[in-house]
Formats: sequence, structure tokens, C-alpha cells
Amino acid sequence: MTVPPRLRRALVRMRRDLTFIAAGLPLHLVPVLLSWWALFLLTDTVNGVSSDAPVVLIAPLTLLVVAGYGFTEAQRWRFRSICGVELPRLRFTEGKRQLGYNLLVGPLLGVLELLLLALLLAALVAALALVWVWIASPQWRVEHGGYTTRASYLSVLGLAVLAAIPVLAAGLVRLEILVGRAVLGVSRSEELARRVEDLTESRAGAVDAADAERRRIERDLHDGAQQRLVSLALNLGLAKATLTDLPAEAQEVIDAAHREAKDAIEELNNLVRGLHPAVLDELGLDAALSGLAARAPLPVRLRVDLPAELPQRTAPAVEAVAYFVVSEALTNIAKHAREATRAEVTVTRLGEILRVVIADDGLGGADPSKGSGLKGLARRARSVDGTFRMSSPVGGPTMMSVELPCPM
Repeated sequence: MTVPPRLRRALVRMRRDLTFIAAGLPLHLVPVLLSWWALFLLTDTVNGVSSDAPVVLIAPLTLLVVAGYGFTEAQRWRFRSICGVELPRLRFTEGKRQLGYNLLVGPLLGVLELLLLALLLAALVAALALVWVWIASPQWRVEHGGYTTRASYLSVLGLAVLAAIPVLAAGLVRLEILVGRAVLGVSRSEELARRVEDLTESRAGAVDAADAERRRIERDLHDGAQQRLVSLALNLGLAKATLTDLPAEAQEVIDAAHREAKDAIEELNNLVRGLHPAVLDELGLDAALSGLAARAPLPVRLRVDLPAELPQRTAPAVEAVAYFVVSEALTNIAKHAREATRAEVTVTRLGEILRVVIADDGLGGADPSKGSGLKGLARRARSVDGTFRMSSPVGGPTMMSVELPCPM
């Protein structure tokens, strides 16, 4: 016999609801029994009925506290495994909500569960009334005339109640889910706080992953393409020096190819440094910034102040952001700072803050809201929860300040 899909789904849903209700009954009523036990012993202690009550009272009170906290985890398992509803894991400090649910709200739900299961049992007994009559002794049937009519009424009433049980069970399950989420769930502010925490962690992971990918590309370029270009430039230089008897046109071609190879190596070196300079990993921020200052197209005064009592190296992501902020700032100064003749870079470690200040003596007038370069600097700083400020009045000077968190 094939069960219709709709009926099969209804039976599965009813079985799930009844299982959820039956599993919740002991979890909801056990704290009530413990409360009554503790209240009974407390009454004996106050009335002086039992001298052992004060000592024995410790047991139910301890179990009551354990139930108030520990039953929360059991409720989480019940909601998750039976109904697929995920409740957050509450901290121990959030005991008010846990005790309120397990000792106040839970018993009320337990009473409803008990009434529903009792109604189910009574409906089953009533629906089988004719069966109970048929298995009764003949003498009982003789003594109780009209039993068939009464048994039929009971059976119809029992079947009607049984038909209503799935609706009542589904309603009670929905009620428990709503109450569970309201009491054992997180508030809107807590949910937003946890969301911010998750987003912060995921962003930090994305920043680390991007930094690791830049390191990988830098390493592959340095060990692969760059080495091949260096080998090509050496071979062309060797050919230029040894093949002196070639026609002038051929020597010009070799000479041009040699220059192109050296220019390609220089461009690749700049690209590698722009991705992630190896000196930043090997020698730290001070040495990497010194290299930037030396290659800058205008004089740069660099001052790095890292107190000896603080860690000399910060997180790799923070160092990378500080390096690229200085690199892009110096590039912007060289390209866009009008009449700038020098720049100054100051890096200072103040507790858990790494402050980077870049200044130039140009005519100013830079607008942070315009141009992708300054917006890119602000985005780089924000990628590690840093701040970016800029002051560029007309007539100068221009000053950029970046503060990056570097917890110890």
C-alpha cells in the first residue's frame, strides 16, 4: 500500500512535533521538582522540623543552579537536532535569561506539553473504546446495557481529538520556538555586535589572504620571470662584448635588445617592490622605508621612532599598510604636489598605535574627496581599522596622518 506524499509529510511532521514535545517535558519539569524539593527543605529549616535540612538543602540548591545553566545546552540540542533551529550559545554571565527560561518560562511550557500528551493518551483510549468493550468479559457486557452506543460516541470523540492533535502539536512547537528565540536568543544589539565581530574577523582574514597572495606573486616573479630576464640580459651583454665582428646593423639590434632587457628588469623590480618588498619581511619597516626614501624623486627626510621597550615588529598586515601608504603618498607628492621641493616622513609607535605622518612643502590645496589616490590611502588604512586624516590648506603645507592599531 502506497501512502500519499501529502499524508506521509503530515505524519513525519507530527512525529517530529510530538518527539520535540516529549523531549522537552522532562527538561521543563525537572527544574520544578527541584524547586519544590528545595522549597520543602527550606520550609523544614525555617520551622525547625528537621535539623538535617540545612545540610541537605545544599543538594537541591546546587542541582537547581546546575539545571538553570546546564539545561540551556540541553534545550539547544533539542531545538537543533529535532527542529533544526539554532540557538546561540549563551555566556555564563547571561544567567538571568537562562534561569528565567529554565525556572520560570520552561515550567509553563512543560504544563502545556503535559496537557497535550495527556490529551493524546486520552484520545487514543477513547478512540479504541469499542476495542475495550469487545475484549471485556461477556458478564460485563450483560451488566452494562447500551455500551455499544456509548463506546461509539467515545470512539468518534477520540478520533476527532486525534485529528486535532497535529494542529495543536504544531502550534505548541511554534510557540516554543518563538519563546526560545525570544528568551534564549540574542538581542538585536548583541546580534549586531556579534555580526560586527564576525565581519571584522572575516575582513582581517581577507586582508591576510590578499597580503599572502601578494607575497606569493612577488616571490614567483622574483624567482621566475626576473631571473630569466637577468639571464637574458647577461647573454645579450656577453654577445655584445664578444661578437664584435658582426655587421653594424646586427650590433645595433643586440645593443637595443640589451637595453630593453635592462629596462624590463628595472620595471619588474619596481613592480615587485610595489607588490610586496622582500626587505619589509627580512629587515622590517625602518629598512623598507629607508629604501623608499632613497628612491624617491625628491629629497625625503625619514624619522622612525620605535621605543626599545615596545616590540620592534608589528603585525605583517600593519607593516604592509604603513609601507604602501608611504609609498603611494610619496608618489602622489612627486606627481601632484605643486612646487614641492622636499618631503618628510615620521613613523612613531605610541603604545598600541603606529602613527605615520607624511608632509611636503608644496602649495597645498589637495582635496581628499577627489582623486582615487587619496581615497586609496584612506581605504588601505581602514582595511586594518586605521584612520586617515589630511590637512592641505591653500598655500601649504600638506600633511597626511595615518594611525594604525598594533595591539601588543
